[in-house]
Amino acid sequence: MIEYLRNNHVIVWQALQEHLYLALLPVLLGFVIALPLGYLAVRFPRLYHPLTNVYGILYSIPSLALFVFLPVILGTKVLSPINIVVALTIYTVALLARTVADGLRSVDAVVVQAATAMGYRRTRRLISVELPIALPVILAGLRVATVSNISLVSVGSLIGIGGLGQLFTRGFQLFYMEPILIGVILSVLLAAIADLIIVLVQRAITPWTRVA
Repeated sequence: MIEYLRNNHVIVWQALQEHLYLALLPVLLGFVIALPLGYLAVRFPRLYHPLTNVYGILYSIPSLALFVFLPVILGTKVLSPINIVVALTIYTVALLARTVADGLRSVDAVVVQAATAMGYRRTRRLISVELPIALPVILAGLRVATVSNISLVSVGSLIGIGGLGQLFTRGFQLFYMEPILIGVILSVLLAAIADLIIVLVQRAITPWTRVA
């Protein structure tokens, strides 16, 4: 395996960079989109169940089918990294929008009433009171979405795009175990490091949740 890395370090490095781009950009985009959608489901309670049902349906779509079908929807007619980014953004939104809604719904009504009584308007109350309290739930969903995306990117290798997943397909095609092992190890390390970073960020911005 060391010998393979020495001879193919450029290929592995490029695959790693592509994997990070394809996995993390959808997390960022999905998080930005999911925040208002999650709030919408809480702001208008009648929308909660219809919206969460739609999110559940979107998340249940097989990833490979979505990767292949997206060019038809987007009108690109070709498979490209954009298809992977859009598909994983859809999965991220489907997962995080419900998490955001559940996090905001978990805020005690007494706390909301107290903030309102202190003169907090809706927007200020959301930013200063409700979102900070909901953060542990939201970040837990973000951890799941991030690790899930890092895993799903590899599926894109079946259509010629997929970061470290390309090492899997190359290894299978050549009956060569080294690139498969390297791809698996790096994928697991990426997921573990990304999860750890989110945990550390959560501990830093929500110190009140730490167990004494």
